[in-house]
Amino acid sequence: MRALLLVNPKATTTSERSRDVLVRALRSAVELSVEYTTRRGHAATLARAAAESGVDVVVTLGGDGTVNEAVNGLMTAEAVLSGLTGPRASVLPALAVVPGGSTNVFARALGLPRDWVEGTSVILDGLRDGRHRVIGLGRADDRYFTFAAGMGLDAAVVRRVEQARLRGRTSTPGLYFRSIVGHFLNGEDRKSPPLTIERPGEPPEAELGTVIIQNTAPWTYLGDRPINPSPGASFDRGLDVMALRGLAVTSTSRTMAQLALRKAEPHGKQVVHLHDQDEFTVVATRPQAFQLDGDYLGERQKVHFVSVPEALRVIC
Repeated sequence: MRALLLVNPKATTTSERSRDVLVRALRSAVELSVEYTTRRGHAATLARAAAESGVDVVVTLGGDGTVNEAVNGLMTAEAVLSGLTGPRASVLPALAVVPGGSTNVFARALGLPRDWVEGTSVILDGLRDGRHRVIGLGRADDRYFTFAAGMGLDAAVVRRVEQARLRGRTSTPGLYFRSIVGHFLNGEDRKSPPLTIERPGEPPEAELGTVIIQNTAPWTYLGDRPINPSPGASFDRGLDVMALRGLAVTSTSRTMAQLALRKAEPHGKQVVHLHDQDEFTVVATRPQAFQLDGDYLGERQKVHFVSVPEALRVIC
């Protein structure tokens, strides 16, 4: 079995020594090659080339951004997909994820241990036993995502956190909370909600201040605490959506408290829930922050979301 290990050298929870240990462990189970990412988008390029060269498994060591890039590389491997004669997942390389980031939402949603050493052990057992799971993905226009996407408030918070990290701040629950409060108090979207969800054959949901799309649960974690706007979301179904009508201080604060303290999904007159959706479009009256899998991708005014069932094999 041939495998490629994609290493993000900036992964926050590993060191050069631990990476060497991982390489030796993987080489005990597969014929392994190793590539280090050097720039944004590099993991996608490397994963695409690996798929087209006939690699059986792509292993990532990094955070959710590295995973997202690798998935997009696999899902757009033209030389493989051009000869597609069966289910997409059966002809693409499988994906194995070693958690190396600060949050690792995708790996934890799969049930993998948070510790990279324990996660590696699970992956090695899966490789040796031929064990895998087929999961669905989401697609936003031409880009795939594994666990979540968003427009409006949540994406603006991701942008603020990324900017803070570039200034040397550490990603912590406190940093996210301060970013939420800072954007919420200063944002014009509170006065004039810009977002609308359009679905085929359904009336639009308009005057929304934020739209959170989930391909699985949870949406994210604050430390060890899962945050679940749509707890029924699953890799085995369509996309789930939670949106807020407006961003009034009282109602939005109540929803945030529900997210932080309750296991049930948020509720109230301002909360919109859509479950198991095959496709929909989010349209904005002005450019809005946009994120996929916790990675800020700039501003958009229109994004078409599609559920892609049984898209990828994952070792877990």
